[in-house]
Amino acid sequence: MLAYIKGELAIKARGYVVIDVGGLGYKVFMSELAMENVGKIGEIVKVHTYYRVMEDDISIFGFNTQEELRLFELLISVSGVGAKTAINMLGSIEPSDFAIAIISDDINTLKKLPGIGAKTAGRIVLELKDKLKKEQQIEELSVASGKSIEIKKAIEKDSKVEEAYTALQVLGYNTKEIEKAMEKIDKTDLSLEEIIKAGLKELAKK
Repeated sequence: MLAYIKGELAIKARGYVVIDVGGLGYKVFMSELAMENVGKIGEIVKVHTYYRVMEDDISIFGFNTQEELRLFELLISVSGVGAKTAINMLGSIEPSDFAIAIISDDINTLKKLPGIGAKTAGRIVLELKDKLKKEQQIEELSVASGKSIEIKKAIEKDSKVEEAYTALQVLGYNTKEIEKAMEKIDKTDLSLEEIIKAGLKELAKK
């Protein structure tokens, strides 16, 4: 298993780079954004790597930072998301912004990413939200991105919405009714009590 590759950047091509390490050229697939930031031809570079072995293919995927690699590993754990799709996604959004979109159920942001439709976006949120909300994952992304406050606010907001859902279900409303009501509410900066009251107001309009 390769943890990283460090050597001279020999080639930049469409979708991959070649890194020369002691006369051996390693072909490393990277997103266009990562390739822009990796360095210039002839420079010594270091990329974090994911080494994929399949029946008919052995590929190396490269990342400039550890958080990019961690998010890639999370993404390919989602059913229906392959390595190339994950690479393209990470080439279109910062890891911290991607985490915030998942935690806050921002399907619209995810749908704008290449190769991602509404169903896949929903599956990504469903399968990754709890994983990303774990303290270790959040700490790593917060430190690396400098967006600690934004990420923690997204978690706090999501927790309030979950509690509001539970409260409204106790009052006899079903999940579909609550979802429709919540979609119409701007939950920014609202307390739990205010979210519940706003939800009840919307539900009363039926």
